[in-house]
Amino acid sequence: MSSSSVILVTGGSGLVGQAIKYVIETEPVGSKFGKREGETWVFATSKDGDLRDPKATEAMFEKYKPTHVIHLAALVGGLFKNMKYKLTFLRDNMLINANILESAHNPGGAPRPKNEKVISCLSTCVFPDKVTYPLDENKVHSGPPHDSNFGYAHAKRMVDVYNHDLEDSHVIPGLIHKTYKVKKEIEAGNKDAKLTVAGTGKPLRQFIYSRDLAKLFIWMLREYDDVEPLILSGALHIIFAVSPLDSSDENAFHVGEDEEVSIEEVAKAITKAFGIEGQYKFDTSRADGQFRKPATNAKLLSLVGSDFKFTPFDEALQETVDWFLQNYETARTGKK
Repeated sequence: MSSSSVILVTGGSGLVGQAIKYVIETEPVGSKFGKREGETWVFATSKDGDLRDPKATEAMFEKYKPTHVIHLAALVGGLFKNMKYKLTFLRDNMLINANILESAHNPGGAPRPKNEKVISCLSTCVFPDKVTYPLDENKVHSGPPHDSNFGYAHAKRMVDVYNHDLEDSHVIPGLIHKTYKVKKEIEAGNKDAKLTVAGTGKPLRQFIYSRDLAKLFIWMLREYDDVEPLILSGALHIIFAVSPLDSSDENAFHVGEDEEVSIEEVAKAITKAFGIEGQYKFDTSRADGQFRKPATNAKLLSLVGSDFKFTPFDEALQETVDWFLQNYETARTGKK
């Protein structure tokens, strides 16, 4: 990267965008994850234009003239919104992704400089529903995704397709806000108030702290030059290996007990962080979604180096809850 690089972050007001901004502003200048001399970072928001509109997207690129792009902008939602509005999630995200990649794929010269790199954010929901675990970068297109994320997942998959052609979100935030409201009820005198969690609480998930993810995006921006996708996942994804109990089975692998976290464990940890541990219940009339989708970050770890440390789950969760409490009035929570 040159000393006059302009890095455009789409979705700059979102969770990951703000985490990247935090890291850039707090890490020492010139360090591995800090801002470098002469760099300009632009964190674009919806105020910069409707990215579903190609003219608005092109106008944003004309305004900022980025040399590098970290593409995070997307229409996102929880399980039930994804299930209800599949076509909307497919259409809007395909438009956003196509417009960003078209505007970024500029040959250079007037009226703006050439884009040297685009990093796009996908999701583990892009992987097939029926697949052998652990998930890795080669399994993205090996079968249809789970029906609950069908539209969103296909739109995100097409980013990978688009990248190759050009070359030749959410459980925890939602539960934190709901738990905040439950605690307020308890403080107001309703001692029986409980957090209601959709489903049985049994599905397993893997999580990564947004500020760890931010550092990995910055590392990719500077160090990763391959068009092939790379799974950016946290400490919960690390230990996957052929099982010594049956080494003849190439699909067998060992997952330590702490690498996947059940939704019930998440609810327990969040209520604990708010000081109301155990004040939750499950609405088993609601769907669970996909039961599990463990992924391996072996390729990432082989590239990023052993000096990179992931934030432990409990520590990251407590920091997230603390931030939410300190910034509640300005946080994007929908209805307060």
